[in-house]
Amino acid sequence: MNFWIRISDIDRRWIYLLMAIAIILPFFVNITIPIRISPPTQDLYTYIDTLSPDSGPILISFDYDPSTQGELTPMAIALLRHAFSKNLHVITMSLYPTGIGIAENITSDIAKEYNKIEGRDYVVMPYAPGYSAVILSIGEDIKNTFATDYYGNRTDTLSCLNGVKNFEQIPIAISISGSSTPYAWITYGYTKYGEKIGVGTTAVSATSYYPYLRTKQVAGMLGGLKGAAEYETLIRKFYHTKGRSMATIGMNSQSMAHIIMIILIILGNISYFAIRKQNKRSA
Repeated sequence: MNFWIRISDIDRRWIYLLMAIAIILPFFVNITIPIRISPPTQDLYTYIDTLSPDSGPILISFDYDPSTQGELTPMAIALLRHAFSKNLHVITMSLYPTGIGIAENITSDIAKEYNKIEGRDYVVMPYAPGYSAVILSIGEDIKNTFATDYYGNRTDTLSCLNGVKNFEQIPIAISISGSSTPYAWITYGYTKYGEKIGVGTTAVSATSYYPYLRTKQVAGMLGGLKGAAEYETLIRKFYHTKGRSMATIGMNSQSMAHIIMIILIILGNISYFAIRKQNKRSA
């Protein structure tokens, strides 16, 4: 009985320390927690995996700002690693003025892992205002939409865009966003031009896109950090990709914290009922 009394009276600082260790440990120790691949993630992976370098460049739009980077950036990294592993050409851009810097930093960093050259293997487009106007303009002529790339090079001189005029030569456009921006890609990219649309979104927004998945208006989706970890699992399995799998590490950290919480809740309830039972006997 003394054990359960000590459990019920434990100093909360020990609980905080235990939680801190559980959260931090996966960042330094390789912990393997199985991840089940959800159908939306598998669908997006499968579609991209069927593409070849002759299919044309895929478009990834970083439609988010630093406030959601922790959840969305691992998706972008995983998608870029998959594309570069398959030697696909990539166009990256952002409909957010605060997102274009993120797009450039991540694209150039991952390109270095695979020795990819800007202008030949990938293109980073500059920011252009107006969600719908930009998407509609890409549907007509991407080189008119972006006369120069992020670095000031004329887009009509870049070998990565040879033969690329509009969505007809871009097999899929993927919007990574924590807001409603993917709706614009669905409305104008898919509905008007028939473009395949992929979505990467925060976990809280993921349920909004399931109707579009069911109607095939969205080819696949990465939902939250778990979706990014699922995609990392797939590309590690089939392509042995380089670099740290930050989404998987984050999910392991989250899972460890949840396990500790469940154990503490169970111990707390056992302690409560054991002490109550003893008190009744004493009375």
